[in-house]
Amino acid sequence: MTAPRHRVVRLEFTSRLEMLDFVQVVSDHVSRAARLDEDALHWVGVALRECVINAITHGNQNDLSKRIFVEFETDDEATIPELIIRVRDQGEGFDPDLVADPLEPENLLKSSGRGIFLIRRFMDEVQLRKLAGGGMEIRMTKRVRPEARADDSVQA
Repeated sequence: MTAPRHRVVRLEFTSRLEMLDFVQVVSDHVSRAARLDEDALHWVGVALRECVINAITHGNQNDLSKRIFVEFETDDEATIPELIIRVRDQGEGFDPDLVADPLEPENLLKSSGRGIFLIRRFMDEVQLRKLAGGGMEIRMTKRVRPEARADDSVQA
């Protein structure tokens, strides 16, 4: 029997920063199963940690009664295999178009405000949306580089 070609892993947890290490372990496992190389695995982990920290601190305002939802999705049968990650909070949400550009001179020395900018640099595709029932969802995609797939065929 062959392994499933389409996989979904869902996490749900309270707004505790202590959950970051658990989310990282799951992310690393799913990223390896999706055949991301070590560089991609690292950048996915950094982007995901940033998303979860934002969801806990900015979205849910550290409210322990609110939850964070993380979903990992892979599809080996896609033309270009990829890892899709969704992070959702239960906060008020925000308009992504109103986020200040961290590269503007007046923002260069600020100690925060670079998270979404960095996430967009580390991932191949990023979509943010304010949910109708409240909260924000960020959908991030990292594609498997062709040479990573070629390396797997050599090892088979």
